Amino acid sequence: MIRLFRVSKFFKPENPALFDISLDIEQGEFLYIAGASGAGKSTLLNLLHLSTQVDTGSIQFNGHDVSSLKPSAVSVLRRSMGIIFQDFKLIEDLSVAANIGLPLEVIGVSPAYIHQRVSEVLDEVGLSGIENEMAGTLSGGEQQRVAIARALAPNPQLILADEPTGSLDTYSANFVLDMLESINERGATVVVATHDRMLMAARPHRTLALENGKLVGFSRKGAFKTKDVKKIKKAEAV
Repeated sequence: MIRLFRVSKFFKPENPALFDISLDIEQGEFLYIAGASGAGKSTLLNLLHLSTQVDTGSIQFNGHDVSSLKPSAVSVLRRSMGIIFQDFKLIEDLSVAANIGLPLEVIGVSPAYIHQRVSEVLDEVGLSGIENEMAGTLSGGEQQRVAIARALAPNPQLILADEPTGSLDTYSANFVLDMLESINERGATVVVATHDRMLMAARPHRTLALENGKLVGFSRKGAFKTKDVKKIKKAEAV
């Protein structure tokens, strides 16, 4: 589904955010991007979301080089994605329904369908009946569920989640992972950036490790042990 070939991103010439990253992400895969704060996880997700452009290298979606696409084609491609942020990025003085409906309004679907779809995804995340509540009045766990509902609303093929459990209690974090795994089981590709080794160990999936913007290793299933990362060749990550 997605191929990165020798991708680098520089915000400062002497300190690349990402350097020489090559990897494949298969359709229907659940993938962890692991690493400490500052390792380059968020930058990689932004590249996958096409909200940031590569400085060197290439990204292909379904065999098409993103750099060769017209802006209108890139916009269409992004409509097949949903993104979940650690800090939710909800508009607090809008209702839950309005927040979830925003991506549907952007693509021009009818108000009737938006109303129907908002109800469906709220039921899916266990928050039926709160459509008219202001997003800013909800608890952190509830806001993250609304953020997931917003990401699900357009029926995306790809879900990108940036530290989606980082600010949540254990119960809420497990609920979020249950949701992401359920979405994946229905066929969506899911990419989760996280530094949480316990999460990866408890819910093992293929894992790529970043360190200082470089791909330092991978695990086919589950979390890394620090002593093993240096033994893994970068070429195996592809």
